Amino acid sequence: MRNMEYAVRGKVVITADSITSSLKTNPSAYPFSKIIYTNIGNPHSVGQKPLTWPRQVMALVDLPDDVGVDNPNVSKLFPQDAVERAKELKSYMGGCGTGAYSHSQGIRGIREEVAEFIEKRDGGIKCNPDDLFLTNGASTGIGHILTACISGPSDGVMIPIPQYPIYSASLALLGGKQVGYYLDENKEWSASIEELERSLKEAKKNGVNVRAFVLINPGNPTGQVLSSSAISSVIKFCSKHSLILLADEVYQENVYDPNKTFISCKKAATEAGMLGKFEMVSFHSTSKGIFGECGRRGGYMELTGFDPDVQAQIYKLASSGLCSGIPGQVMTSLMVKGPKPGDVSYDSHENEKKTIFDSLKRRAVMVSEGLNSIEGFECNAAEGSMYLFPKVDMPEKAIQEAKKQGTNVDTLYSLSLLEATGICVVPAAGFGQEPGRAGFRTTFLPQEEEMKQAVELFKSHHEQFLEKYK
Repeated sequence: MRNMEYAVRGKVVITADSITSSLKTNPSAYPFSKIIYTNIGNPHSVGQKPLTWPRQVMALVDLPDDVGVDNPNVSKLFPQDAVERAKELKSYMGGCGTGAYSHSQGIRGIREEVAEFIEKRDGGIKCNPDDLFLTNGASTGIGHILTACISGPSDGVMIPIPQYPIYSASLALLGGKQVGYYLDENKEWSASIEELERSLKEAKKNGVNVRAFVLINPGNPTGQVLSSSAISSVIKFCSKHSLILLADEVYQENVYDPNKTFISCKKAATEAGMLGKFEMVSFHSTSKGIFGECGRRGGYMELTGFDPDVQAQIYKLASSGLCSGIPGQVMTSLMVKGPKPGDVSYDSHENEKKTIFDSLKRRAVMVSEGLNSIEGFECNAAEGSMYLFPKVDMPEKAIQEAKKQGTNVDTLYSLSLLEATGICVVPAAGFGQEPGRAGFRTTFLPQEEEMKQAVELFKSHHEQFLEKYK
């Protein structure tokens, strides 16, 4: 536990929270009035409005029947399709409501809805609700699978570099080995099979028993969207080396490049004739996409190709936590099954989703172009997800100063940016990167005017930083 690190809520964020407290008692303490939090994919915390219809259904599901779905005045407050959807969800709970535990894999009716969603998404490929686990966000599911993979200090998991820190942190906590494979920044953060083989060979040479492989698509922190052929290459690599594929697909709705399409690993495996011939777990979440319902902690994982005895052990692990939170299960249901065409809320719900998506798409372009306009910055476009991962040329004096302070230049730079502008980013070192590279990860989730201001602040700070360390 002492060795694990979780950079998105690390030193820079702790400092930002401290500054926020200081500004409440001394508003003139810093040259800004508030912190702009771009450190984490937490949309509602930075101004994204919740979707109306899911919240209406959620309220009705939570309310006792006599003051909710069965109240004679319910139609004065809630649209009829929200009332009917809430009744349907309540029927799945067998009269127990949201205050009771569910089956350890989640409410059966909701798992059936998720299965229908997956089948529709993947063009009719069958999904068995018994292979689905409803989880507290994707994070709990990832934790279950990594726990199942790591039985001792010689076991390892291949993770991309850069990666999302839940993987490195969890492996440190479990006492396993992180086996990094580098994404090529000069080729839109792709990973060659040569690099995968190199990484695996080196790990085996060092006595590491590699058990699993993590693929994040669309990428976090890198924002790339993989082609079907790229995914198929990874699938064949995993099958060849008997590796469990962990398909982190929580940003599947966040694809902004009109020339790119999200393709699930399950669909790619089917097209390659590999489905069921190797072990794969895919993850999704209500925290991302258009919903951004991070606090609900809703999500799911689907297991394919697993031996029933192994799946039984994963069920036992899930059972030790009894079940995932019921509000998160309900929100997962509403994510995969919204109002139908013709329902009274359909048009308004779709318009709300489109407004959020279009704004995210504009911000993705605006911020990447803005960062690339800064001398000394290089930043690949965000084809998907919610992040940008610019490379920043650092002056040698800053590198030496960071060493003197016992830190890395990414953290030195990020703290300088925070204290000068109020922008809270995550040092790139927290995600891993090529030796000699430096930079940070930023979201583009704050609202458009705020992100436009942030781009100007990124530029002015960088000029001041270069002047300080010239």
